[in-house]
Amino acid sequence: MNFDEFPERRGTNSAKWDGMRAATGVTAPDAIAMWIADKDFSTPDFIKEAAQKQVDLDNYGYFTGEGDLNRSIAWWMKTRHNWDIDTDWITNTYGLGNAIALCINIYTEPDDEIIVFTPVYHEFTSKILRAGRTPKQWAMPIENGVYQLDLEGLEATLTGKEKMMLFCSPHNPAGRIWTPEELRELSAFCARNDLLLVSDDIHHDIIYPGQTYTPLLIAAPEAAAHSIVVTAASKTFSIAGVRLGSVIIADAGLRERFQSFVNALNIQPNLFGKVLTQAAYSERGAAWTDEMRAYIDGNHRLFLEGLADIPGVTPMPMQSTFLSWIDFSNTGMDMDEVIRRVTEDARIAPSIGADFGKGGENFLRFNIALPRPMLQEAVKRLQAAFADLQ
Repeated sequence: MNFDEFPERRGTNSAKWDGMRAATGVTAPDAIAMWIADKDFSTPDFIKEAAQKQVDLDNYGYFTGEGDLNRSIAWWMKTRHNWDIDTDWITNTYGLGNAIALCINIYTEPDDEIIVFTPVYHEFTSKILRAGRTPKQWAMPIENGVYQLDLEGLEATLTGKEKMMLFCSPHNPAGRIWTPEELRELSAFCARNDLLLVSDDIHHDIIYPGQTYTPLLIAAPEAAAHSIVVTAASKTFSIAGVRLGSVIIADAGLRERFQSFVNALNIQPNLFGKVLTQAAYSERGAAWTDEMRAYIDGNHRLFLEGLADIPGVTPMPMQSTFLSWIDFSNTGMDMDEVIRRVTEDARIAPSIGADFGKGGENFLRFNIALPRPMLQEAVKRLQAAFADLQ
């Protein structure tokens, strides 16, 4: 596949491109969208073929076959991550965001506190607030250039109001892969403090060479009694618009509560979400994923090399994801000026670090999953915008 080709997304109701002005304030006609976590690669043939096959069937009504979908998900987790899951553990919802929101509403009560390690995917806090719960943000310290969990410090602040922990594995925005030992310590922490651990593992497929993602229940099998894993094919294959997320619950009691609530709301997966996820979680999908990861790794190296020419700009080491987390605190300027240079001078729309919670104030997040010629242009613009620092 030619990842260098840009599929024109302007004028297609793309949130990333057509929603850029409203969401980021970047108005230049030649602006480069590097904010929302959606890749700008052409849709792989096997995804388009699956969609076209469903169109040709001339059937958009009620459907069967969710068991086939769950078998595809289980096959993918086993072949890609060596994780054996029972298909009965899987409940499918209207996307990963919906899955997280459901967990919050099912397992906590209004005014309960939910722990998030910040900076983190901004929707964690937004969903907590929309549900009438209270986010407990715990800023992660940086040691040796990467985030640490500091469970000891967090434990000293607990009051008993905390009922759940929302966790990001691999981590968004920093691309950190948590080690098996860290996951075991996290599981023990949650068990000790009677916390339900909800782990968002949506970026599990986008791993850099030499790195290994370990599923929570492989690292800590005992976590099954107090944990839920939510995931989707949407980040890997850019199919978020078909709205299908999967909730994996090994514990029968937790699973019964979740499935009862979902059944009460009559939640079923979207037909095209089912079809495209099955197409993605296949041998063709696996081969394409390997090709895509190699391309993003090249983009990652190009982006780091370009930013190395700008003094005071410090990228956090990436082990996964296609989201580069950049620290501007050593540039000698305040973040208002940094953001002005990036959005107005460079005409790039990034994600603003402060939106990711405590500890993100001096950062910007850049989506590097775009055709390389476009990324090269973005690097040139950033170098020019900060040329006085060079």
